[in-house]
Amino acid sequence: MPRYAQLVMGPAGSGKSTYCSTMVQHLGTMNRSAHVVNLDPAAEHFDYPVMADIRELISVEDVMEDPSLRFGPNGGLVFCMEYFANNFDWLDESLGHVEDDYILFDCPGQIELYTHLPVMKQLVDQLQQREFRVCGVFLVDSQFMVESFKFLSGVMAALSAMVLLEIPQISIMTKMDLLSPKSKKEIEKYLDPDMYSMMEDSTDHNRSKKFRNLTKAICGLVDDYSMVRFLPFDRTDEEGMNIVLQNIDFCIQYGEDLEFKEPKEVDEESGDLNYDEAFQDKDS
Repeated sequence: MPRYAQLVMGPAGSGKSTYCSTMVQHLGTMNRSAHVVNLDPAAEHFDYPVMADIRELISVEDVMEDPSLRFGPNGGLVFCMEYFANNFDWLDESLGHVEDDYILFDCPGQIELYTHLPVMKQLVDQLQQREFRVCGVFLVDSQFMVESFKFLSGVMAALSAMVLLEIPQISIMTKMDLLSPKSKKEIEKYLDPDMYSMMEDSTDHNRSKKFRNLTKAICGLVDDYSMVRFLPFDRTDEEGMNIVLQNIDFCIQYGEDLEFKEPKEVDEESGDLNYDEAFQDKDS
C-alpha cells in the first residue's frame, strides 16, 4: 500500500509547526494516525511528538559553532539541508516502512529552498521512490495578506514552490483565528480573488507603467489558469479544518483503497445509523 505525506512549507512565522500540531490532533479525533517529522535544523521548540528530528543528524547551532565553517544562520541552514540531502539514509532509518503511514514534514522557512536550491525537490523525489504520495501545503500568514500587493507576493511565493517541486499543492492562509471580525470580512475577497480588479486596487503602489504591465501579466497568469487559490485555516474551526484536510486527501488520493459497505446496526427508535466499521480495507 502507498504511504502519504504532507510537505508543510511557508515563510518563517507562517505557522507551520502550529499547523502540524493542530492537524495531528484533528486527525486523532477522527481515529486517524499521523506522525510529524521535523526538517528544520534551526527549530527551537514545537509542541508535538516527533517521529524523527533532523537535529539528531545536524543542527544549525552545531554548524555555526564549527570554527572551520564560519556560517551565519542562513548559510548554516542551507549547509544543514544540503548535508541532509546527502544523507537520506538517515530518513529511511527514521521512517521505517509501515503501510498506510500518514506523515507531516515540518519544513524550514527559508525561501531559497523553494526557489532555486534543489534540496526540497530531491526530498520529494526520494519520498516518491519510497511509495509516498506527496502533497505540498504552502502556508501564508493571513495577517500579512490584507493588502493587494502583499497578496500578490504571497501568491508568487506559493507559485514558486509549486513550479519547483512539481507536486499537487494546497495553499493555505493561516492564523485566521487571530484576525478581527473586520479583517476576516476584508480578507474574504482574497480567498477567491478577481486578480484584475485587485490590480486596479493597487494602482497607488504601481505608478510605473512598466511595473503595471508586469503586474497585469502576473495577474493574468494566475487568474486565467487558476494557478493559486487559498483556503482559510482557523484552528478553532472544526469544519474549516475538515475542508482543508479533504482537499489534501483528495490530492494524495487518501482512502482510495477503502470501500463503503452498509452499516451493521440501525437504531429502530431514532432511525440513526451506526457507521462504525462502515469503511473497510479492500485487502483485509
